[in-house]
Amino acid sequence: MSTDRPTPAAGDPGGRPGSPATLEVGRVVRPHGLRGEVIVRLVTDRTERLASGAVLSSTAGNLEVVRSVCNGGRWIVSFSGVGDRDGAEALRDVVLRAEPIVDPDALWVHELHGSEVLDVNGRHLGEITAIEANPASDLLVLDGGGLIPLRFVVEHGPGRVVVEVPDGLLE
Repeated sequence: MSTDRPTPAAGDPGGRPGSPATLEVGRVVRPHGLRGEVIVRLVTDRTERLASGAVLSSTAGNLEVVRSVCNGGRWIVSFSGVGDRDGAEALRDVVLRAEPIVDPDALWVHELHGSEVLDVNGRHLGEITAIEANPASDLLVLDGGGLIPLRFVVEHGPGRVVVEVPDGLLE
């Protein structure tokens, strides 16, 4: 599953109604060093968001990635035009956004919200209200409080998810 997060903006970049125009992909945590680098915490598993040349939108304007290195689960990133500590400090807490990636095989968080969940027999189990990160498998949070590990999704489409869950999981 890809985990870019939706932002409140509306649009239809992927041809699916309700898809957001941009997705939250990370946040600048703090400056790193004296040369304008920053620590970025990604909220996506799509690390190409920080590839050299990638352009991310933010309240500070568009930010082009010059260089990024993963260091202990965090990313040290240099953006074009940010060459000193003061410039990096100005980016502290800035949310980074990007347009959705078109990948029909990926299961996107922003597409799951509000989807109907059915079991393999067509029984309605609820609607997805949230996705919770979990070390073993991210969890679909249903409107009735049920939690379904994402690994049980066997089919998905616009507004609909089919799961094959073990007996007793939702009882």
